[in-house]
Amino acid sequence: MALTDEQPAVPRPDATPHGHGLRLDRWDPDAEVQVEAWLRSRTDPDFRRWNTPLTVVNDLAGARAALAAQRKQAADGTCAPFRITDAASGTTLGHVGVNMIDHTFRTARVGYWVLPEARGRRVATRALALATDWAFAELGLHRLELGHALGHDASCRIALTCGYGYEGTLRGAMFEAGRQDAFRDVHLHGRLATDPSPDLDRVPARD
Repeated sequence: MALTDEQPAVPRPDATPHGHGLRLDRWDPDAEVQVEAWLRSRTDPDFRRWNTPLTVVNDLAGARAALAAQRKQAADGTCAPFRITDAASGTTLGHVGVNMIDHTFRTARVGYWVLPEARGRRVATRALALATDWAFAELGLHRLELGHALGHDASCRIALTCGYGYEGTLRGAMFEAGRQDAFRDVHLHGRLATDPSPDLDRVPARD
């Protein structure tokens, strides 16, 4: 879909990219099981080691509020958050988001996480590939960026496997784990719409 100045592409609320055994659905703040999954992710020690959200979520009310706020941002066209699900069972496996969408410069940032029980199954790799293809095809974006904390080797492998080349280190570009008064370095990866799509079946990867 081509992007024009008069008619910017807005993420469709019913978009459900699917493939590689996964389906990317929308989060529902009224679905208790989804709220519980969001809370489990936010209280997972591994998630908190590598991520420091601006708003800390410690209970179901906080998780529900976070999902409601995310839905509003999606309606505004500034992000496209997806619940990663197993295509066969519909079980929630994690999250992948196309964030900070800039329709003028045709750029966005991508991020992802996977629930503990779904790790080691290439879930993040497959979900990132789906979200990447969708963002280029449906939103008409030109460039996607991906940043992860220095030392997060698994995230680095996933980015490289999905065609996001390493572009450099951003100094002090991310909060330290559990703090908002100290910073750490970030690895920056990027991918252009004109870059070739990797063949995931031929490239081994671990989430």
